[in-house]
Amino acid sequence: MAYATYRHGGNDYVGEVAGSRLIPLSGLTELGITTTPDVLSTATRDESASVEIGQVTLLPVVPQPSKVLCVGLNYRDHVLETKRELPSYPVFFPKYADSLIGAHDDIVLPPESSEVDFEGEMAVVIGRAGRRIAEADALDHVLGYTVANDITMRDFQYKTHQWMQGKAWDASTPLGPYLVTPGEIDVDTAGIRTVLNGEKMQESDLSQLIFTVPRLIATISTFTVLRPGDVILTGTPGGVGYRRDPKVLLSDGDRVSVEIDGIGATQNAVTA
Repeated sequence: MAYATYRHGGNDYVGEVAGSRLIPLSGLTELGITTTPDVLSTATRDESASVEIGQVTLLPVVPQPSKVLCVGLNYRDHVLETKRELPSYPVFFPKYADSLIGAHDDIVLPPESSEVDFEGEMAVVIGRAGRRIAEADALDHVLGYTVANDITMRDFQYKTHQWMQGKAWDASTPLGPYLVTPGEIDVDTAGIRTVLNGEKMQESDLSQLIFTVPRLIATISTFTVLRPGDVILTGTPGGVGYRRDPKVLLSDGDRVSVEIDGIGATQNAVTA
């Protein structure tokens, strides 16, 4: 199944995707801290209130996660283009709920940065809480998967050896449009691509992850509890704009999409 968090008529809802329509789930206004797999599977579908997807505003699929944990350097080809060694331990950095925007919202370029880049990624949403989760049990804690674009202000990222100031800008990171539940997608092989103004910039598949989803969940839960609604961005493939020659950076009027087979696509206009 696939689900969305959306706004319609001034109210927020969680809806089950049924073709081109969303069927609201009674009692749910967003995917997040109270949303477990059992909650989704037992919620009452209000088919009489279904609405066309084109008539709603899609919100970040998880609007208010308690944590957004991001992984850097997790595709082999991306590590090679940055001229680094393959990591033996995942590179982590945070984003915040304020960083997130909807899958179709505009990406607004901040006036302080002149080097804004794209990074297509798969995101994992946690559905069951856990600490020190064994890798063999990790997938039991997944609510589902979605799409993200880890928009990065490169000139700020490389001001220091820590990346947060280039990654955690407010209203910068599209997340969605849908949460796709486990079993609906083969996360070991699905293709991922980023398209800028009709030209493919990034293309890979999830088999190229250095640290798998179970490994990431086990590693993260070693040092912090994972709760329902927490989001893990799993890293980006090679082909980012900053590493191209010449560089390809986002500018006013661009259109950028991130697509993952079986999950969906973010599609965003870029504005000054």
